[in-house]
Amino acid sequence: MPSRAPSRRHWRALLALAAVAVSLFLALTTPARLGLDLRGGTQIVLETKDSPTARADSAATDRALEVLRQRVDALGVAEPSLSRSGEKRIVAELPGVRDPKEAVEVIGRTAQLTFHPVLGTTQDPKGTPEAKHPQDRSRALPDPDAPGQALRLGPPALTGEGVKDAEAVFDAQGGRGWTVDLAFRGAAADAWARITGEAACAAPGDPARRVAIVLDDKVISAPGMQQSVPCKTGISGGNAQITGGFSDAEARDLAALVKGGALPVPVEVVEQRTVGPTLGADAIKASATAAVIGLLCTGAFVIVVYRLLGALATVALAAYGLLSYAVLVALGATLTLPGLAGFVLAIGMAVDANVLVFERAREEYARRAARSGGDLRRPLREGFGKAFSAIIDSNVTTLLAAGLLFFFATGPVKGFGVTLSIGVLASMVSALVITRVLAEWAVRRRSVRRRPALTGMASEGRVRRWLARREPRLMRHRRTWLGIGAGLLLFAVAGIGVRGLEFGVEFTGGRLVEYSTSRTVDAGTARAAVADAGFPRAVVQESGDGGITVRTERLTDAEQDRIRTSLQKPGGTVEVERDEKIGPSMGSELRGKALIALGIAVAAQLVYLSIRFRWTFATAAVLAMVQDVVLVVGLFAWLGKPVDSVFLAALLTVVGYSVNDTVVLFDRVRELRRGAKGDRAARGPEGLARLADRAIVQTVPRTVNTGMGALFVLAALAVLGGDSLADFSVALLAGVLFGIASTVFTATPAAVLLEGRHPAPDAPVSRPRDKARTGTGTGAVV
Repeated sequence: MPSRAPSRRHWRALLALAAVAVSLFLALTTPARLGLDLRGGTQIVLETKDSPTARADSAATDRALEVLRQRVDALGVAEPSLSRSGEKRIVAELPGVRDPKEAVEVIGRTAQLTFHPVLGTTQDPKGTPEAKHPQDRSRALPDPDAPGQALRLGPPALTGEGVKDAEAVFDAQGGRGWTVDLAFRGAAADAWARITGEAACAAPGDPARRVAIVLDDKVISAPGMQQSVPCKTGISGGNAQITGGFSDAEARDLAALVKGGALPVPVEVVEQRTVGPTLGADAIKASATAAVIGLLCTGAFVIVVYRLLGALATVALAAYGLLSYAVLVALGATLTLPGLAGFVLAIGMAVDANVLVFERAREEYARRAARSGGDLRRPLREGFGKAFSAIIDSNVTTLLAAGLLFFFATGPVKGFGVTLSIGVLASMVSALVITRVLAEWAVRRRSVRRRPALTGMASEGRVRRWLARREPRLMRHRRTWLGIGAGLLLFAVAGIGVRGLEFGVEFTGGRLVEYSTSRTVDAGTARAAVADAGFPRAVVQESGDGGITVRTERLTDAEQDRIRTSLQKPGGTVEVERDEKIGPSMGSELRGKALIALGIAVAAQLVYLSIRFRWTFATAAVLAMVQDVVLVVGLFAWLGKPVDSVFLAALLTVVGYSVNDTVVLFDRVRELRRGAKGDRAARGPEGLARLADRAIVQTVPRTVNTGMGALFVLAALAVLGGDSLADFSVALLAGVLFGIASTVFTATPAAVLLEGRHPAPDAPVSRPRDKARTGTGTGAVV
């Protein structure tokens, strides 16, 4: 046995060193993949729709994805990303694209390209864009070269599927300006020669001498055959040129459409988000500053409370940050703004495991000090061993919430679930491996063994001493605490009913645009300017440093330009910093997903806790969790703050954090209950109430110290994070405070009451002689 402990220490040390070395290498050599909300750009979510001839299934969506990928590549967007989401959704991310109108127009067009013989001309007295003539299966479309007249077209002789390549070219010699040169493949080249050869046989000036090139039921060009084109032979070589007085951008867009080919099914834009690069850079700077300030404050607090062990835990926290970032870049995960906030928040939550270990080590040292002569190694080892169960349980509950965010959230909020999951796993490695290696190395030093007070283990802590002196009997008034909790719930529900919830544009559908102005504009002046633009019912608010946000139910790109122009009079130069457009179907879908995520979160926590504890304790923990969620929602209702996808991320984090605190307390109650099995005074509701009071005294220092670590980080995010993270931080600040209170004043009283009504069956107690007979023969007295 003596040789195994050093061996384990050596393996842990090697593992910690390898983890830090690999993380440092990855952090220095692999750049982070930033989301569009951090580097600027446009995200477009398209949904495929059924057409009269094709069904929008997964196969059609896959084909549409390939067509769209070719179109985006032809647009010249740097590092675009296109992926399928579900059966009918396609997500296109276009970095650096600030004006999405052109991209949406090019990406979203069906692009059915056809080539038709011209049968003649006609006039459409009704001015309709298309008139059909069933007698000869022809149809009439407006002539682009002769306004007021239409070309009567025969059936298509060639489609865009035969086009091998399309390129925008400036024709300087022929004086045609920008044109699109086409190259046909195989049989399509022969079909092109045949249709042009038939047209060349018509007399000069006859409309039949022209060939119409039609894109999405619009004639974009109808060139006539020159005298040099031989009759019947036509234009050989498989090449053609589309002319039409195009500009540079129009020619490139048309080439992209033709080269990409036609979409197999129509697509509809259901979501569109645009973020300016300045907004993303400011968010990165603010979050980085908040992370540094939060980490410094948390480290200082831990050092003051736990002295040398606190200093070593701070070093491990820095290693945790490095480890989390390395895993993030190694997985190629996209770092979004909510994800960045989750990364910063996880720093505060990473303190939790260290605090659990240090508090248990303090207890073990106080219990063994008289017998062990101040030995530090045994209490530290016992602290890690006894805290392991609580660390696993509390982190699993947070991982459940983070996993739900990953599966049910969309866009940037999904990134929050990813970084929170990585952070939780990295914090366990940091506390159970890196902190342990450093702490065990420190307590083996002779200078440290001579001064046990230096480690922080020899002191019980002020909070614990104060509670131990007063010996609070909180569970005597358990019904009173539950009544106060019920009153707070009624107040929160009243806020939801009276004030209502201010749902964000993600949940209602519509459009939200954030403008930056060169001159400061107050909300009243901006509201008047928006009303003058024709939108008196738009919600206009100030945001950030001199910014204005405008939210409406429906807003086209032209109307958005009109609002921007109207704001220029009072605001000077006006730029679009953020633009979010959500279709009504997408909004209702996101609302449904939010409710499903919350429901599954409650059910998942109940199932897990029922496995780890009795159902009475699990039910009490879930009741406290639901109370915390309702209180946070009610607070936002009374404050009139928006309920959006970022708020949903905060709410699911509150779910994990609330259960985290409760699990630690219930784990201690379970431990005390097992130790008091032979004590008749510990049985029944009153006995459990006394054990619960003892557990509260023993775990509240951990709860307070862990809460302080999270509060430092959240306060820094709330002050420095800007508008985009302020509401997120407020929700989590409230959730942390509500969670600390509900653990003591809701979950524990509810568990005592439920156990009183549904007591656990007594475990059979073996007689001493039975124990002696089943001994292991080691000579130990049991």
